[in-house]
Amino acid sequence: MNLVAGMLVKNESDRYLAQVIDNICLFADELVVVDDRSNDDTVLLIQTRSTIPTFIYPNYLYDFSNEVELRKMLYEKIMERKPDWYTVVDADELFHKASRQVFEELMNQNTVDFWGFRLFDMWDENHYRSDHFWKAHDYYTNLLARNVPGFSPVWNEIPQHCGRFPMNLANLRLQGTEVMKIKHYGWARPDDRWQKYKRNKLYDQRPQYDELFESILDPHPSLLPWID
Repeated sequence: MNLVAGMLVKNESDRYLAQVIDNICLFADELVVVDDRSNDDTVLLIQTRSTIPTFIYPNYLYDFSNEVELRKMLYEKIMERKPDWYTVVDADELFHKASRQVFEELMNQNTVDFWGFRLFDMWDENHYRSDHFWKAHDYYTNLLARNVPGFSPVWNEIPQHCGRFPMNLANLRLQGTEVMKIKHYGWARPDDRWQKYKRNKLYDQRPQYDELFESILDPHPSLLPWID
């Protein structure tokens, strides 16, 4: 089984990218990256850190204010590799206890096309957030997809928060699993939270998200200890 990991990056060299690349190389056969005009060492870090065949494509066409176009571009580049299975990983996510053996077990079956994992929004190295708005860990986030012959992608055509996969993948055979967890470090540093707050307020002004965005800066969030 050929497993391709895809990633969209921009100026990630001083955050978690090295750890993420090391993590991906534990289980994937190839890595496909769309670089959104980084002006730091992101591309060099990927080139020197990755131990698997890696394909990096610069984005000169789209702005992140229209995220869905970047997600489409990444998907198309992944499909060019003709994978059996694929995943899309953010540059601040780690598959906890990932191994090739675990992925082989998930892929070598004929009843599931789209696997979901529990995703934990880490608020620091040792705690994740858990409250009304921050409860992704209570559900399964679908992250590992079979490349189904004849599948025609349909995207959620909105500029922001469009999803990292085509939305009609949800029509495939889905199942959640507890064999791995995702540690999402995108909120783990105060500066990261502030930058994401500003970006969300700028690019996504839909009123239904106002309370969620304001909660990012909650000075006393509800945190639970991470337990391996």
